[in-house]
Amino acid sequence: MRTLNEVPRRLVIAIGGNAVHPEDISGTSDEQKAVAQHTAEALLPLAELDNELVITHGNGPVVGKIMMRQMLTMSRIPPMSMDICVAHSQGGIGYLLMQAIENVLRAHGNGRHVASLLTQVEVDANDPAFANPTKFVGPFFTEQEAQRISAELNWKMREDSGRGWRHVVPSPKPKHVCDISLVDALVKRGTIVIAGGGGGMPVIRDERGVRTGVPAVIDKDLTSAHIANVLGIEELLILTAVPRVAINFGKPNKRELDQVSLAEIKAYHREGHFPPGSMGPKVDAAIRFLEGGGKRAIISHLNCAMGALNGETGTHIVP
Repeated sequence: MRTLNEVPRRLVIAIGGNAVHPEDISGTSDEQKAVAQHTAEALLPLAELDNELVITHGNGPVVGKIMMRQMLTMSRIPPMSMDICVAHSQGGIGYLLMQAIENVLRAHGNGRHVASLLTQVEVDANDPAFANPTKFVGPFFTEQEAQRISAELNWKMREDSGRGWRHVVPSPKPKHVCDISLVDALVKRGTIVIAGGGGGMPVIRDERGVRTGVPAVIDKDLTSAHIANVLGIEELLILTAVPRVAINFGKPNKRELDQVSLAEIKAYHREGHFPPGSMGPKVDAAIRFLEGGGKRAIISHLNCAMGALNGETGTHIVP
């Protein structure tokens, strides 16, 4: 366990999609504003520190609803491509978080600024993910509902960790965060930067440097790890819906992990302890971050953000 004085000056915080749009809300504007307010209050102790802070966020529930909304109205309104849907979700969520964090800071007499950057992220056009959609987006459905939606919209649907059926889309790995130098410049002047929302808008670049959007949703945790590695930030805090990572989850011999090594977490991952629809992507990101030069990846509950950073809770994965 470490003390407050040991809290890192430079940090990337990755907020899960369900932290900005939980499963138990219908998604009204008032509900989303209330959730953003709760998130801002949970992050306040970190936002008030004299630090360099980058915040990323998921968009799975929101972008899925955007896509379904437009498919249900496509006979009257032409649907947007998936990359534009990601941009819409990134802008909307970023706006709510930016406003909520600044409002909470002002209520505590802190004039720190927050900026939300629309972020393009380059991927490989030949990434095998395009042929094997695995990223869950949107709400949960019963198996019968999923079969009907699949037939009606020609969407691929899969069962998600025993919680129901969801739409799956391609999720290529991030190669390059465009304009990462702008993120770096803003955080160095003390601005809290929200970037890489929803993993970033997925784009490919040709030999002339021309970028084009592609139909995909990049995993935000992998983008977060990439941002931290490129900026040389040594600590990554992944906030989700549980206080710690567990092995044998849902079983009588369930065990929560406190501090584990990179080798240990990789071994647990190979044994199948972390499902792809829930904890798997977060563990993947932690592994990638540490292998890319990171010093500590922490996975914990949104409400325990400061305690996790202080070492009081959370799963701490170290090289």
